[in-house]
Amino acid sequence: MNVTRQDFLRLSGLTFLSLAARRLAEAVLPTRWGMAIDTAKCLGEAHCGQCIAACHQVHNVPDLPDPRHQIRWIWKDSFAHVFEEQIDEYSPLRAAPAMVLCNHCDNPPCTRVCPTQATWKRADGIVEMDYHRCIGCRYCIAACPYGSRSFNWQNPRPYIRQPNPEFPTRTKGVVEKCNFCSERLAAGKQPACVEACPEKALVFGNLADPQSPLRQLLASRRHMLRKPELGTRPQVFYIL
Repeated sequence: MNVTRQDFLRLSGLTFLSLAARRLAEAVLPTRWGMAIDTAKCLGEAHCGQCIAACHQVHNVPDLPDPRHQIRWIWKDSFAHVFEEQIDEYSPLRAAPAMVLCNHCDNPPCTRVCPTQATWKRADGIVEMDYHRCIGCRYCIAACPYGSRSFNWQNPRPYIRQPNPEFPTRTKGVVEKCNFCSERLAAGKQPACVEACPEKALVFGNLADPQSPLRQLLASRRHMLRKPELGTRPQVFYIL
């Protein structure tokens, strides 16, 4: 096939416009962070706690001796408790451990009840905390239907094993929770738990991008949410 100079320039122009349009679309693509937990991969290492250890080390989560005052950003609980309305009594998963963290809900009830706006939903969907504005009223703890927030009943600083100077420590009377590693995202990194998982059971990404690995995973695998009937629209998905 003979291609004239005019045809070549026309095709080159169309290619340039196509690439420009694609880059423009990528530039204006919104960000909505979310996470998927592959339950089969996670259960393959049921006694592994590397994601928990990494998260707690990075974020100066204290190791308190009194279990009643335990501070948790990410932890394990039984499927029977995590999905109490969705797992029937005959399911072999009832006693199996499930990873639990803040769901960073699209419709978070915790933010609506905070009198000081110490917790709020960012434009990228992360439900964030400002420890300096928290007055310890614990309204957000009462409003969260997932038990994803912890209250510092005592000074946590003496119980931090290996303090991380790059992340603030908290004080007595302050609520805290998972922040999707927003400080690491700002530096172009993945959340600490995702990086630490040896089974690659945690997938983090932009839910607003149809081409992201997270969206492709959700499109190809059956998954469920915690307490979907409440209308909070969790952004942490459990792959079955």
